[in-house]
Amino acid sequence: MVEAAPATVSPVIRRNNVTLSGRPDGPVMLFAHGFGCDQDMWRRLLPHFAEDHRLVLFDHVGAGRSDASAYDRTKYGSLDGYAADLLEICAALDLRDVTVVGHSVSAMISVLAAVKEPGRFAHLILVAPSPRYTNDPSSGYVGGFSREDIESLLDSLDSNYFAWAAALAPMVMGNPDEPELAEDLRGSFCRTNPSIARHFARVTFLSDTRNELGKVRTSSLILQCSDDLLAPPEVGTYLNRQLERSSLVHLKAAGHCPHVSAPEATAAAIRQYLTAGP
Repeated sequence: MVEAAPATVSPVIRRNNVTLSGRPDGPVMLFAHGFGCDQDMWRRLLPHFAEDHRLVLFDHVGAGRSDASAYDRTKYGSLDGYAADLLEICAALDLRDVTVVGHSVSAMISVLAAVKEPGRFAHLILVAPSPRYTNDPSSGYVGGFSREDIESLLDSLDSNYFAWAAALAPMVMGNPDEPELAEDLRGSFCRTNPSIARHFARVTFLSDTRNELGKVRTSSLILQCSDDLLAPPEVGTYLNRQLERSSLVHLKAAGHCPHVSAPEATAAAIRQYLTAGP
């Protein structure tokens, strides 16, 4: 069921196109989409939780049906600006004991939010997360890309965003036997404001949140996919070591978007975790 909007809709709710559904009195699950996506990308996963959870979805500013006029390059020049939005959404709806389901870069945005206001959150569900996409030879950290790789990716995006989206979507999604999934992701890329997407891509792929991991006190589930172009297995292992109260699950799902390509397996892993605890 779709929950009625609050009688007085705050600017935050409008800015991030917040939508409410599920069981209004159920425990809260807040879904934070990754780069190039919007809240519509969660639609295959939501039915698995709609009967017994209150579902809160939103679009990052510049994505989906958010208010792109609210975009501020200074604020969103780091992931902290996005974490601030997430906390503002929680405050506007007076959400407590929230389970955040964050995909890709939003997994780290969720981490930043939980560090700042740990009392808001019951669990962090980190779907295909990465605290740093570039390798760091000085520390032995493996992120999967060299700095040159990332700069090349960003240059390609800057030169022709829509061609970049068409080329990258099937590589990110994986599952070549289901081309409609990659087309879904490409369509999501193309619904994102290109100018904002270019900036968000640079912020995303050059981010480094490793220093924040040791500050997290919220229990977390790390969902690692196989053959993930953006988050190799070493990243999941690293996060599991760094996050004090974490569990690592290797999903039987290829690609970077298991909530799209393998919603049943993703939902089962989340529900088992929420039932059993860390």
